[in-house]
Amino acid sequence: MTEHTAIIHDIGYRHYEGPRLGRGSATRALTLHSLRGVFGLGRTTRAKIIPFLLVAIMVLPAVVSIAVMALAKQPGIPYYSYAVAMQAVLAIFLASQAPYLVAPDLRYRVLPLYLSRPVTVLDYVGAKLVAMTTALFLLLAVPLTVMYVGELLVDLPGPPRTHDYIASVVSTLLIALLLASIGLALASFTPRRGLGVASVIAFYLFTSAVSGVFYAVLVSTGREAAAGWTMLISPFFLVDSVQVALFGTPPANSGGYPAGPWPALILLAVIALALTALISRYRKAASS
Repeated sequence: MTEHTAIIHDIGYRHYEGPRLGRGSATRALTLHSLRGVFGLGRTTRAKIIPFLLVAIMVLPAVVSIAVMALAKQPGIPYYSYAVAMQAVLAIFLASQAPYLVAPDLRYRVLPLYLSRPVTVLDYVGAKLVAMTTALFLLLAVPLTVMYVGELLVDLPGPPRTHDYIASVVSTLLIALLLASIGLALASFTPRRGLGVASVIAFYLFTSAVSGVFYAVLVSTGREAAAGWTMLISPFFLVDSVQVALFGTPPANSGGYPAGPWPALILLAVIALALTALISRYRKAASS
């Protein structure tokens, strides 16, 4: 009978002896990591091209507007319609980055590692939502702020458009939250990033086309009041309608929107529905 001798090799592993920061710090770290990743920071050079190119495209009209104000001494691009005018760029940014936040963890089934402790499903979803919302907010708020600072430096005749700037920043937060909720919810239902990109783009094209066609048909038949409701199908015009109701800014479309609290209620309902779908998807993924 041969006697076996066990040998313990010291391969350098050490127990962690630092402070345990807990659930809040883990959620904040996940949020910061996700936000950095949206802009390609900490990723490959290829991953930085699309987000920074879209940032440059978003800022370019603001710079041109400042040049126009300096040369012609007239107001440039209206603040309240900037989001609607640049909606295609925002949609592309959302479609390209929302799947990055949700698809890899679902595809490689590493979600249980995040949820082992102390992060919960709500913490995980909240971190991704805050990161995407912050990224979209910065993408739109930065050119608005650049344009406002440029207007102050140019010193146009009359008072600065501070009211319009504040209204646009508030609506920027709303459009960022709405788009982030919808984009993450759509992208979370497939572990493939390509399918996630396609689903977000398809949603944007569908809602834009449907709202535009219905609006044109109803206006041509003399139903302007009903046509205003169809514009709410588009997320961008939905937020614009809330901005009009809250701040009294001119509508970004050629007509108007329904009066009263209905646009705001629809906005809240859409966000709640998207977040419910997102949380349900991750609870199902965590239990599988």
